[in-house]
Amino acid sequence: MNALEQQLHYPLGDALPEQGHCIEVAPGIKWIRMALPFALNHINLWMLRDSVEGEHGRIEGWSVVDCCISRDESKAQWEAIFANELDGLPILRVIATHMHPDHIGLANWLCQRWNVALWISATDFQVARMACLGDNGFGGERSAAYFAQHGLNDAESVAKIRERTNYFPSLVPSMPESYCRLMDGKLLNIGGRSWRCISGYGHAPEHIALYCDELQVLIGGDMMLPRISTNVSVYEQEPEANALRQFLDSIDKFCALPESTLTLPAHGKPFTGLHTRIGQLHEHHRDRLVEVMQACAQEPCSARDIVPVMFKRELDLHQMTFAMGEAVAHLHLLWFEGKLRRRLGDDGVYRFNVVA
Repeated sequence: MNALEQQLHYPLGDALPEQGHCIEVAPGIKWIRMALPFALNHINLWMLRDSVEGEHGRIEGWSVVDCCISRDESKAQWEAIFANELDGLPILRVIATHMHPDHIGLANWLCQRWNVALWISATDFQVARMACLGDNGFGGERSAAYFAQHGLNDAESVAKIRERTNYFPSLVPSMPESYCRLMDGKLLNIGGRSWRCISGYGHAPEHIALYCDELQVLIGGDMMLPRISTNVSVYEQEPEANALRQFLDSIDKFCALPESTLTLPAHGKPFTGLHTRIGQLHEHHRDRLVEVMQACAQEPCSARDIVPVMFKRELDLHQMTFAMGEAVAHLHLLWFEGKLRRRLGDDGVYRFNVVA
C-alpha cells in the first residue's frame, strides 16, 4: 500500500471475492471480481438486489452493473456466479457505467442470456455500436495518422497501429440493438432504493456513476479509483478535446456526497475517504501539469516527447497509445488555458511551447 492509499480506509481489509463467488459489501449489494488478461488484471462488477414490474406482478431478482470483456473465461465466471450467487432468482437488467470493453464486452451476451435490457448513457451506447464496426480509437489508419501527428511516427509503431483494426470488436463483438437511457440526475428505483445517475466526462464519452443516498454507496465505475489514476485521453474521434478539464470538473461533482460514502470502484478495493481521494487526483494531475510546463519551457514538445516526462517506465505499444492520449490531454488543458502555444511543424508534428 502506497502513502496515498494509507490516507483511505478499506472497510473489507484485504478480502477479495473468490472466483465464481461474491462478497456482500452493503445490504443487497454483491461484489464480483473478474480476471482480465491485461496489466490491469481485474475488474469489479456489482449485483444489486432488485425487483421489477412484470406482466403478472413484481418479479424479484438482480441487476448487474458492468459486464467484463467478451471471452470464454469471462462467460464461465458468470455462469459460476449464476449457479452460486443468484439465490434462484433471475437477472432483471444489465447496467453499464460506460462503453470501454472491460465494462461492456459481455453486455449483449448477458442481455440475450436473460432476455433483459441494457441500461447505459445514449452517447456511450452509440459510440460502442460504432466501435464494434472496427473504426475505433485503438487502431486503424486514422489512429495511426493521429498518433503520428503527435510525434509517434516511427515506421514500426505507425505500421502496428495501422494494422490494429480489430481491437474493440475482439473484446466487444456485438451490442444490443436497443437500450434504456441513463442520464445525469435520472433516478433509478433498484430494489426499492433510489439510485441517482451522475455523469462524468474525460475518461469515456458519457460515463454514469450511481449513488444511493439511503445506503451512502457510490458505484464509481472508472471515475473514482483508489489506487491508480483513471486514464484521461484525447483521441482522433475528438482531436481538439479538453478531456482532462472535463475529468477534473466531473470528479468535483462527487464533493457533494458524504466523506463517509462507501465507494465501489471498477478496479481496486471498496474504500471510504471520497473527498480525500478527489483531492489526491487533483494533486496528481497538478503535478503532471507542472512537469509538462517545465518540459515545454525548455523546448517545444510533442506528446511523444512528453510521454517519458509523465511515465517513468518502459511501455509496450498498447500502453504507449494510452500514454500518448494522456500526454495530449495534459498538453491540451494548458493550451486551452493559454499557457501553451501549439504549432504544426514542417514535419507534420504538433509541438507545444510556453507562451512568453
